[in-house]
Amino acid sequence: MFLAAAAALIAAMVLALARAFAGPTVYDRILAVNQIGTQTVLLIAVMGFISGRPDFLDISLLYALINFVATIAVLRYVKRDRARADKQS
Repeated sequence: MFLAAAAALIAAMVLALARAFAGPTVYDRILAVNQIGTQTVLLIAVMGFISGRPDFLDISLLYALINFVATIAVLRYVKRDRARADKQS
């Protein structure tokens, strides 16, 4: 059952990757990359449960924190860059 969950997560990650490449706006791409990061956290947790390694949960929590901080940083950069472009035009 957990292998099926891991396979479903990988399939969803592939679809999100396609969305990240085809996203019409920057925000669609950021959302898709954030989704891939969240699904990676879940995949690490599931793989840790499958292999019987509880230390994978610590790794997944750390990765979740990095994913959150990176998303906020990218959104602030895009917001600042867009404000600068609006100011110049």
